[in-house]
Amino acid sequence: QVPLVESGGGLVQAGGSLRLSCAASGRTFSTYAMGWFRQAPGKEREFVAANTWSGGSTYYADSVKGRFTISRDNAKNTVFLQMNSLKPEDTAVYYCAAGDGLRSSSLASIKLYTYWGQGTQVTVSS
Repeated sequence: QVPLVESGGGLVQAGGSLRLSCAASGRTFSTYAMGWFRQAPGKEREFVAANTWSGGSTYYADSVKGRFTISRDNAKNTVFLQMNSLKPEDTAVYYCAAGDGLRSSSLASIKLYTYWGQGTQVTVSS
């Protein structure tokens, strides 16, 4: 098990910024690819951003490219999602997830992620 706990969500006005954190406890997650996904009401969960275990490869959904940045601190078992220039359509529950040994070509594959956090709500007002 790799328990994941997200934090940092909240209410922000359009154009604002938020920084999400995802802390992993238990087994070290340094060999895991880490991803952020989101789910808006009435919609399917979708990929947002991810990076490989080394952080050397990152991948972003087109909808967030240039606005969001994923980073990780393996020493602290934590992954971050810096979200800038937020839009109302970014409103969703954001989840972090861990996948063992995922390659860069698989980072957006939601089914390959094994462990999931409980999610944190992000609401962007217009």
